[in-house]
Amino acid sequence: MEIRDREKYIELYDVYKSLLTDKKKEYFEEYYLFDYSLQEIADNHNVSRNACFDAIKKSCDALDKYEDKLHILSKNKALENALKCDDLDEVKQIINKIIEE
Repeated sequence: MEIRDREKYIELYDVYKSLLTDKKKEYFEEYYLFDYSLQEIADNHNVSRNACFDAIKKSCDALDKYEDKLHILSKNKALENALKCDDLDEVKQIINKIIEE
């Protein structure tokens, strides 16, 4: 997995983690945040390596789906960029566009 994908899923997780099951959160955190291998996660939870892979894959798919529907992360990033602008009219336009979406 590329670094960009890893960063993307960690950002999505920060926004949408409350929508995942406790087990999926555990596997996700161990894999993405603590950098455990799939085998280490499987050993820690007494499940197969494939079960861990499937749970993590389903978590990532769910995070993508939530962002596709809700756009919370992309709106937060747009708002952060707007707040960096010096031109007040441009800030207003960006904020209005975010509100309209």
